[in-house]
Amino acid sequence: MEVTPLEIDGAWVAQSPVWSDDRGTFREWFKFSEVEEKTGITFGVEQANISFSQRGVVRGIHYSLSAAGQAKWVTCVSGSIIDVIVDIRPTSATFGKHVSIQLKGGDGRAVLIGKGLGHGFISLENETAVSYLLSSPYSPADEFEINPFDPYLGINWALEEPVELHVRMSTKDSTAPSLLDRKNSDLLPK
Repeated sequence: MEVTPLEIDGAWVAQSPVWSDDRGTFREWFKFSEVEEKTGITFGVEQANISFSQRGVVRGIHYSLSAAGQAKWVTCVSGSIIDVIVDIRPTSATFGKHVSIQLKGGDGRAVLIGKGLGHGFISLENETAVSYLLSSPYSPADEFEINPFDPYLGINWALEEPVELHVRMSTKDSTAPSLLDRKNSDLLPK
């Protein structure tokens, strides 16, 4: 597995080989010892999730303020997404910056999102499946969101215009506060 740091400290993209034959493909998509060796993060899996999304579904920007923090290992199993990682740490030199990475089913790529970062994605195809490994379990009292269309973040979700005709998201995400509102409410990672 090749692991490359991204422009935001605490975020990486991983490339695993994909083996193909007449039966299909095989990929080893997560290996604790390699992740720890190449990133310095001890990533213990506490929860695993899978989402299925239609084209134009935006999920996020989500983050956790649990005492343990929450890192994520994310891959696209089928279909394709634009995955977005946002630096929401107020004391970070890259606060408010984001990186976007396209992940496709079968491409062998995954992203590691360290504790204290926000995460979201948009599905580019119908029936897109995304798998997440989490370093801490879901805790409703500790889970927060930032509006994915916050102008301060300026995320290009690679959508055709007009956006309103193509985007689908939860009420929780569409009514989420901005990054600066969360900062002013002291509801960002320390």
